Amino acid sequence: MDEYNKPMNLRRRGIYLLPNLFTTGALFAGFYAIVQAMNGRFEHAAVAIFIAMVLDGLDGRVARMTHTQSEFGAEYDSLSDMVSFGVAPSLVVYEWALKSLGKWGWFAAFIYCVATALRLARFNTNMDVVDKRYFQGLPSPAAAALVAGFVWVMLDSGFDGESLRWYAAVLTVFAGLNMVSNLPFYSFKTINMRKSVPFLVIFLIALFFVLISSDPPIVLFGLFLCYSLSGFALWAMRQRARS
Repeated sequence: MDEYNKPMNLRRRGIYLLPNLFTTGALFAGFYAIVQAMNGRFEHAAVAIFIAMVLDGLDGRVARMTHTQSEFGAEYDSLSDMVSFGVAPSLVVYEWALKSLGKWGWFAAFIYCVATALRLARFNTNMDVVDKRYFQGLPSPAAAALVAGFVWVMLDSGFDGESLRWYAAVLTVFAGLNMVSNLPFYSFKTINMRKSVPFLVIFLIALFFVLISSDPPIVLFGLFLCYSLSGFALWAMRQRARS
């Protein structure tokens, strides 16, 4: 049950196999990213974080489709998210670029890590009172994709982490602070997957996948960078509407 799709009321206390298999897969991908970063295989680590994000996006949908939502699943998912989208990205970017900054490097990585924990805790306690159309702060999977995408695209372009250490530090801190901000980010929860759509929508979706396959590092990083900046645009629009 991912951060994007957790149900409002969780009353079942049982443990269901199918959705928790996806959660375990996401947890394994996050752990794998940490191991690969320790071995210096940063591209593998970045890809693993994106795989964790996909699996995390499936467990909630599977739970709802099979009516297997549970309190255990929600808690297990939060712990998995902390590893996959908190610890893993911070360690990957630290090993790749921030280590050479000394105490400033691990300080930047820790800001991101603790921000993820705070983001998840706030989400779990506020999910019954906030506007479901928007997230309060950048979702942790999107923040992880931003950091991992930066590592991936720079490696794919032939840059080494040490030469980009300050840029990596700024981006890491930016992602962390964005998570604990009050900026609104569109949640996409209002999209009805069961509603009929025009043929053009299906064609555009196909073009979207073609675009991603053409250059996954650049397209994915650009996509999540734009999303991380969208909160500022929504905030500015709201301020203008009030004035």
